[in-house]
Amino acid sequence: MSGAVDRIRLSIFPLSGALLFPGLQLPLHIFEPRYRAMVSDALARDRRIAMIQPQAPAEGAPLFAVGCLGKIEDVEALEDGGFNILLAGVARFRVLRELDVSTPFRQIEAQLLADDPDEVLSAVERAGFEREARTFADAQGYSVDWDSVARLDDQSLINGVSQIAPFDFAAKQALLEAPGLAARCELLIQLMQFFGRRDADDDEVTLQ
Repeated sequence: MSGAVDRIRLSIFPLSGALLFPGLQLPLHIFEPRYRAMVSDALARDRRIAMIQPQAPAEGAPLFAVGCLGKIEDVEALEDGGFNILLAGVARFRVLRELDVSTPFRQIEAQLLADDPDEVLSAVERAGFEREARTFADAQGYSVDWDSVARLDDQSLINGVSQIAPFDFAAKQALLEAPGLAARCELLIQLMQFFGRRDADDDEVTLQ
């Protein structure tokens, strides 16, 4: 069961389509001046940056309710002042309010969400997911090393597929907001069935 455990001030990187899940990694190329400042600030403090999707591509757009806190694991400073960073997912969070700040990057007050790191799927849930994933991968023409997939633990498998799956931003946000591993697995199966049924020439299928 997941719940709220802590309140924290977070610097955010609002980016559509770029989701991070706990236990996974996300490579990012940082080039905008405000996000260069954010990375420099994070490196000088606790190395933490929060990834969250905006609800629209407009500047200052409202944020979705849930994002993922990340910690900079690796950083490469570039000659032009930018950075290549590797962000590791730490914990999901829920936005409480956006803060009025003088920094060029946005900040929020958030509540960290306590997900059970030991939650596992039942044998039936795991088998059902792998069966649907094979069907979806075959239909999409993906080449998958299923032996390696079988060796993944449930958390790595479900969160990993959720992060890289070729779904629209609203669907991936729903995966991030799922309240636990079993719920995320069930939603993933539904999404694979939904997107797998679309016609090859239908490029605009979304869940909105």
